[in-house]
Amino acid sequence: MSRSLKKGPYINPRILKKVQALKPGDKTVIKVWDRACSIVPEMVGLTIGVHNGKQHVPVYIVENMVGHRLGEFAITRKFVSHGGKMAKAQAQPAKGK
Repeated sequence: MSRSLKKGPYINPRILKKVQALKPGDKTVIKVWDRACSIVPEMVGLTIGVHNGKQHVPVYIVENMVGHRLGEFAITRKFVSHGGKMAKAQAQPAKGK
């Protein structure tokens, strides 16, 4: 469900202040815990470290991301693999060749 048009997009004022304080071409990574914050055009060209619950994932903001949320670009789950006998057999190299 999207946010009301009357309210407008949610943008954390602290993040916006940090973004506006950076000079153009600055390569500083801004650490952010607020995954619900919307991406605004002022953020284009910056690298933002979005927290995924364990670490900050660097996300380079491009024009196509404007309007989306920061959390969409930092996945929170990591797939390891399915277990079982079949997976173990496939993981072992072929013998005799």
